[in-house]
Amino acid sequence: MKKLLLLSLILLTSLTSRAQDLELLLYAKDDASKLMENYMNPVMEGMLFSLNNGWYHTAKTHKKLGFDITFNVNASIVPSGSKSFVFNQDDYKYLKLANGDKTATMQTIMGDDNDQNIIVSTNIQGKTVKATSFSLPNGITGDLPINAVPSPMVQVGLGLPFKTDLKVRYLPTINTDDVNGSMFGLGIQHDIMQYLGPLDKLPLNVSILAAFTNMNIDYDLQNSSSMAGKNQKASFQMKAYTVQAIASLNFPFIAVYGGVGYDFGNTTLKLKGDYELEYTDATTGITFTDAISDPINLDFNANSFRTTLGARISLGFFKIYADYSIKKYNTISTGIAFSFR
Repeated sequence: MKKLLLLSLILLTSLTSRAQDLELLLYAKDDASKLMENYMNPVMEGMLFSLNNGWYHTAKTHKKLGFDITFNVNASIVPSGSKSFVFNQDDYKYLKLANGDKTATMQTIMGDDNDQNIIVSTNIQGKTVKATSFSLPNGITGDLPINAVPSPMVQVGLGLPFKTDLKVRYLPTINTDDVNGSMFGLGIQHDIMQYLGPLDKLPLNVSILAAFTNMNIDYDLQNSSSMAGKNQKASFQMKAYTVQAIASLNFPFIAVYGGVGYDFGNTTLKLKGDYELEYTDATTGITFTDAISDPINLDFNANSFRTTLGARISLGFFKIYADYSIKKYNTISTGIAFSFR
């Protein structure tokens, strides 16, 4: 269970390792949030869409007290347009390109390498001071088998009365030296064929699903921070929701299933703690010191209609399945399940 949670957090720990590099952005104060939002947006959206997959592999609900245990991996594919963003100098107060250009294409965290140098200036005691220069960290595309945001899952489904399934995703709080994280999800799937008289004798099954997943992660930056201060950490909170209508054709050895619905959710990203910033006037060499607290507080929202199509092979109680969802970040899901009806 612990290893699965750490796998679920691999993208976000990669993200927070970038946050150590992005501490330089704090020198830009008000500009830091906007640049960090542009850089991190695709992984935040991708994780939300990824968390909303893998809830089902059939529209057929369990008999009362029937249950299944599912091991699932989702991967939301990052659209080509989300791998980069346009840096427009006019959108920033304290940032400009070192080469003198007004605009440039920058890679996001889900892109490739960044080579554009950015100069950071700020205003101290009424004077404009050149603080530092940096390049955005390179993307993590090379660290992944495909350019997608993955999210492994363990899920349990239980048959309730009235042809309803309760689905639970749960991983307890895990603490490592740097990462503290937990995940919980809850879903309800209800069969509606039971209301259609003799049609419920067909191999066709139709149901509705409503589900949410909540993930919380704190990443301790204090020990690896390049800035003096205290209580420095990156904090993420993700809430993903999905509502779907599901249909499946179930035969003894194979099932074909699909669904239509709507995904939505939001993510909060915060850099917390106290940070001490040192600025050096490039003309006089005089050093100024400034302190800031809890400098980053970003909200990311994502939503999309979705369509899913998949297939499942049944070998007794053992199931193998895969499906593909078309939405803002198209998502592949595959897994195995042990189902006892």
